[in-house]
Amino acid sequence: MKKVPPAPPAHDTRPERWRIDAGDADVATLTIPADSFRIRRFEIDCRLVVMRLADGATHGMRVDVDGALEWSRKAPTENPGQTDSMDYHFRRELPVGQPLRIVVKTQARQARRVALVIEAEEG
Repeated sequence: MKKVPPAPPAHDTRPERWRIDAGDADVATLTIPADSFRIRRFEIDCRLVVMRLADGATHGMRVDVDGALEWSRKAPTENPGQTDSMDYHFRRELPVGQPLRIVVKTQARQARRVALVIEAEEG
């Protein structure tokens, strides 16, 4: 009888989803670990929601990817008595063995942070 070597471990190929909900915090960090077997492509969404407290309110968001500035914006906070939001969407390809670290830093003046979320979906 011929001896057959064991099969390599099966690799889960379902699309990955990563999410961090930082609530009303001013900074959120999402780290996607490296994969040793394949290249991955992610659709990434960063979202800040604020509530305007007074006239002259502003809010801002800065997105850093692997330590480098990806995007930054500051805007007046509109919608008195309601929420206002700021969103940034981008794509990133991760080579085999490379992790991804996304840090979103926010600022709010005369506005209260309501939500800060980073989501990444493999696509």
